[in-house]
Amino acid sequence: MTEDDIITFVSGLPGTAVFTAGPGDGSPEVAWGDSFFFYDPDGLDSIPADGRLPYATIVTKDYPGFDTASGLDRPGVFRLNVAVGRVVFERLVGYPPAAHAEHHAGTDYAVLDRVIPHPLYATQSWISILNPGDAEPAQAILRDAHARAAGRHRRPPGKSPA
Repeated sequence: MTEDDIITFVSGLPGTAVFTAGPGDGSPEVAWGDSFFFYDPDGLDSIPADGRLPYATIVTKDYPGFDTASGLDRPGVFRLNVAVGRVVFERLVGYPPAAHAEHHAGTDYAVLDRVIPHPLYATQSWISILNPGDAEPAQAILRDAHARAAGRHRRPPGKSPA
């Protein structure tokens, strides 16, 4: 899958807004070229002002001094990041997000086409795939994350997720 393949797929999920950071939109220059996927059935043309987090992102480069473990400065390498929740995280990586500190040192965050814990946000139940090859596994993960985001959007205020 390419970045464009992922953007096209996610754009087709109901209520999804895609925001790709760039000059003139108020995003920091370091984020230019990165894409953010939000659930908003009312439609967005920018990052939501309500502090809502994306349910998935595509990052296209290292963020010096902050996020460099994946080696995204290699030619053609990008990282798909997805908020999957605790249960799916454990099913995909083999341990719960809370146990990530025990596994951090042994994780190759630069490996291509494999589900791995996010190098910074694994404890928040985020996974990553660098340059996903086969579309179906990545699409299944994205469909599930979209459904979770839609469920959170419909939940009455003050109700926590199950």
